Amino acid sequence: MSTESKSLPPRDKADILAQALPYIRKYHGKTMVIKYGGNAMTDPALQAAFAEDVVLLKLVGINPVVVHGGGPQIETALKRLGKQGHFIQGMRVTDAETMEVVEWVLAGEVQQDIVGLINQAGGKAVGLTGRDGGLIRARKLKLMDQKDPNVQHDVGQVGDIDQIDPSVVQALQDDQFIPVVSPIGFGEQNESYNINADVVAAKLATVLQAEKLLMLTNIPGVLDKAGELLPELTPRRIDDLVQDGTISGGMLPKIAGALDAAKSGVNAVHIIDGRVPHSMLLEVLTDQPFGTMIRSH
Repeated sequence: MSTESKSLPPRDKADILAQALPYIRKYHGKTMVIKYGGNAMTDPALQAAFAEDVVLLKLVGINPVVVHGGGPQIETALKRLGKQGHFIQGMRVTDAETMEVVEWVLAGEVQQDIVGLINQAGGKAVGLTGRDGGLIRARKLKLMDQKDPNVQHDVGQVGDIDQIDPSVVQALQDDQFIPVVSPIGFGEQNESYNINADVVAAKLATVLQAEKLLMLTNIPGVLDKAGELLPELTPRRIDDLVQDGTISGGMLPKIAGALDAAKSGVNAVHIIDGRVPHSMLLEVLTDQPFGTMIRSH
């Protein structure tokens, strides 16, 4: 608990809880997919707040599913091996050796840290990769050049999702477990693929028909050229922002995934600031708009 909440008078605490009630009722039994990345993953106080939020959502009858990234951790591990990370259009070029590192960092280190944190906060988390229960079937990503569509880049073992079979996630949810998914898929020959975590989160939210997709990032939301927060985005506005370069780099797959999910029936997609303690609870259980909401039309 933060010192702030300790010093709250009991009446204020009761008010806060009463205000959360309609949201708890509204989302009871619904699934929420949470993409967990950025600073929220590396700062110990934010890690603890994130784990508490996930456990609280589960306790009030909401079904959280966590999908995590791990770019900075992969970078650190590659440096230790003397390998230089190389990117084309925001995608990590993944040779066989890099893929091994990606697997042990994501499915070993990062996933197990998150599972441990959630369990420590009183939840029952279970780690999954795309192989578990045949969750994420993938194929090699064909990366077209942004400027010349005739040019195709080979980015190695980077995957595109063929299909998601959510039955293992649903079985765990029904049994009060909290699934924590690493964005690794498998192909026809059982080969491994590194998949963008934003893309996995968006696709999983679509397949599970989630009520919300929450993407935790290192920024307050999507900002305009002047650095002001854009509270809402429509597909048309997104196209304009991509055209003028406001949305670029790592934000491109994030927004594309968010938009796909919104168009495919996920009721609300929010890009929120993972650097704010308990930002998820603020988003889900209060009426205060937080971050950027992506709309389907």
